[in-house]
Parts: sequence; C-alpha cells; structure tokens
Amino acid sequence: MGMPQRLVGERDPSILRSGDHMTRAEFHRLYSRMPEDYRAELIGGIVFEPSPLGWPHGKHHVRLSSLFDSYCMSTPGVEAGDNATVMLSKDDEVQPDVVLRTVEERGGRSRLTRRRFVKGAPELVAEVAYSSKAIDLHLKKDRYALAGVLEYIVLCLKPKRLYWFDLKNGFELTAGNDGVFKSIVFPGLWIHGEGLLNLEHKLTDRALKQGLRSAEHKQFVASLQKRS
Repeated sequence: MGMPQRLVGERDPSILRSGDHMTRAEFHRLYSRMPEDYRAELIGGIVFEPSPLGWPHGKHHVRLSSLFDSYCMSTPGVEAGDNATVMLSKDDEVQPDVVLRTVEERGGRSRLTRRRFVKGAPELVAEVAYSSKAIDLHLKKDRYALAGVLEYIVLCLKPKRLYWFDLKNGFELTAGNDGVFKSIVFPGLWIHGEGLLNLEHKLTDRALKQGLRSAEHKQFVASLQKRS
C-alpha cells in the first residue's frame, strides 16, 4: 500500500505557515526543521512571518544595538543580544531586535537553555518598527507584559517616535527636558530619543556617557557585584 496522498490545497503539517495556531513546543519543533534562512515568531500562539526589512530598519537596529553593547561593557553582569530566540512562554517564541538582560548568576529573570536559547522574560526588550500600526506596539507589547518583561522600547520610524514602556507598572516613560530617556530597570542606560531617531551619534554617545558616569549607575554596578 502506498503512502497516503494529501488533497489539493491541504496544508503540510510539517511546514510552518503564517497564521498557524500552536503551542511553543510544537512551534519550536517545526521551526528546527525549516530552511536555515526561514524566519518566524510565535506570538500568542499564532505564527507570524516577518516582512523583508529595509535599510532604515537596519541602520537604526545597528545603532540601538551598539548603545546596548556599550552599556554592557560598563555594567558587568548585564548582557545584550541581537535577534536571538527567546522562549518567552508556552505560547510565545520570539526573536526581538535587541534584548538586554541580567545574567542568571547575578539574579536575572531569564536563563539560558542547554542549546543556548533564552528562556523566560528578559528585563528589557527593544524592537525597531517601520509603522506605529505595527504588531510591535500592540500584540507584542501585550505578550511581553504578560510574560513579565519589565521595560519595552519600540523605535518607530514612521512617524518617527521612540516609545519606552514600563510594563511592570503599566505606563509610558517620557524623555526629560534634555530629550533623554532613562531606564528604570537598568540605571545609567540613558538614550537621547531624537538623537537615536535621527542617527545623530554625538547626541546618543553623550547621553549614554553621562548615564554611565551617574551615581545611580555606580550603585547598580555595586549591587550586581554583591549578587555574584
């Protein structure tokens, strides 16, 4: 007897497709069988395949990543990751543009699995979005909050605006009179909003350097050292 044939139009259950509903465990199993260049996320139990990314997204992504990396170099016990898989919950497996997390050994909320994926909610997640109508500002924001992410940044390119949410307390952070946003979770992480949106490196570098020289950053570093 031959192998059963699928009917015309019947979906192949071994292939991920946008809009599929499944658990994170099922998604992860199927994702591992997809071609190496395939990209998708599971958000609220639904598979989403991202659209191709333009050059403006890439430039802003690199700049935001570099600021996070600079912060980590001065903050032992904190690390940044770019486009890494995060097993957020039983219904969510995402690949945020940038993640900032406290390592588990210093009291971090997330951990690394044996295969070196992040499991659990990182302290801070950042996404670069082309439109304010993007999923990043709506469904993803809700799922990150539900999973326990503490702060969430969305760098929106159209219209240009930096959104910074305190998900733990349910409100949006605003910049000071100097245009600088200041993280609550990661003291000393100061980002000049307009500087980042317009890729004005002098503004963003100056703001971060001031944050890293601040008393609150020194206190945070000391507290991390005590946790080791």
